[in-house]
Amino acid sequence: MNKDALISAILIVKNEEQHLAACLDTIKDWVSEIIILDSGSTDDTLKIAERYQAKVYQDIDWQGFGVQRQRAQRLANGTWCLWLDADERVTPELRQEIESVIAKPADNTGYSIPRLNWYFGRYIRHCGWYPKPVLRLYPRALTTYNDSYVHEKVIVPQDMTVKRLKNDLLHYPYKNLRHHVTKSSCYAHDWALAKYQQGKRTTLIAASMHSLLRFCRMYFFQRGLLDGSAGFLLSVISAYYTFLKYAELWVMQRSSSDKPK
Repeated sequence: MNKDALISAILIVKNEEQHLAACLDTIKDWVSEIIILDSGSTDDTLKIAERYQAKVYQDIDWQGFGVQRQRAQRLANGTWCLWLDADERVTPELRQEIESVIAKPADNTGYSIPRLNWYFGRYIRHCGWYPKPVLRLYPRALTTYNDSYVHEKVIVPQDMTVKRLKNDLLHYPYKNLRHHVTKSSCYAHDWALAKYQQGKRTTLIAASMHSLLRFCRMYFFQRGLLDGSAGFLLSVISAYYTFLKYAELWVMQRSSSDKPK
């Protein structure tokens, strides 16, 4: 690797003691620095991070995922940003590919990485979940994340090119079914709040239709049925999440309009 092409691996975390060590094990020997911005962990997340000589910071003034990622990037010093979540793993093949592209980088170029998700006993290769590349590697001076509260994305300037890497980033997103449902509920609330503040409105009929379409798209059109029982469960929970976020929005608008005068 080009010695001048320093890589800052950056993570924003909260209560990730179950995943963090396994994630950091896959990057500790080859990145230049590990930046961890914690938003108020109450478990052993910070102790684990310190064992890996990570540069650990805390900011509990939560303004959403996008703003938190912006804050974390400002703490980095490397030429390149490599973004990871604690429940992700960099394979040896992906490491080699990253080092290869950074050794001879193209101008104004970021790199998206296909993410392979493990879901209750198997890797999901359909349901619209794969390859679904995520932009996670880019020159630090070139761009940053937007300020979306949830479902944040890297800003892609007009002069920026995004190329896709070939090797997968492994993702282990859910500890159990309760974790998936709880996480979906939290995301649904955050999505609904953001849309409500933007003036968006909905109905329960619309919520039901969006939910039905989500299931049909994932299970049939995106061939989730080829992922077996896990694909069916994923499609059902995704449909539930879709209904829930529109239902949350409907409740917010009703609560506002039904307040006593």
